[in-house]
Amino acid sequence: MAASKIVLFDLPSKEPNHAWSLNTWKTRLVLNYKGLDYETEWVEYPEIKPRLQPHFPDKEEFTVPTVKMPDGTYIMDSMVIAREIEKQHPSPPLYVDSPLRQRYIDYLSPAWVQLRPEILSAVPNRLLNEVNHPYWRETRSQHLGMDLDQFVRENNGKHIYKAAAPHLQNITAMLKENDEGVFFMGDTISYVDFTHAGFLVMFRAMGEDIFQPLLEATGDPELHLKFLEALKPWLERDDH
Repeated sequence: MAASKIVLFDLPSKEPNHAWSLNTWKTRLVLNYKGLDYETEWVEYPEIKPRLQPHFPDKEEFTVPTVKMPDGTYIMDSMVIAREIEKQHPSPPLYVDSPLRQRYIDYLSPAWVQLRPEILSAVPNRLLNEVNHPYWRETRSQHLGMDLDQFVRENNGKHIYKAAAPHLQNITAMLKENDEGVFFMGDTISYVDFTHAGFLVMFRAMGEDIFQPLLEATGDPELHLKFLEALKPWLERDDH
């Protein structure tokens, strides 16, 4: 008999455990907003491949978010998941493929590059359980083409927020385009809101000393705080 619940594979944090990852938050918010019955299976980074590989025999890379649907089907990647859930549960609509999403990504991506030294340092030191540290250091060093600690040491500092500011302020301008509400589509919630919320929540999880400079760099901290407050009903479920 098929399971009655969706299973969301998510990354735990240090105790007290809360969801923190931008990518998994996108899927968690979809599930929360749609009001779907789901449970969370927490997986540390080194556990992801052995847990998921049997269900994706043709894949070489394994990531979260992944979900197990009630019929036993496994789906990987936040956008693929969002499209499938939107197909199966079209109400309330999420406008998953709105052109606003790509515009947002085009602004977020260069900001993320500038903020990467802070992220690569704070995530393991402040959020991840100890079991993840060797994996994090090895995979991130490999991706960077240099030692992770050296990269952080040479590149981190408050100047990164100044470098990210123009891109973050483009996001702020996007949020202001529709003055009928606090979301990117005014008073209508859409999938791009969940992407931005995941980004903000991740920085907030890393600590106020990191979240506040990010907010300042947006050029309008209050706008983004109001945005998060409006999404609060769907952000509250973060630990199960």
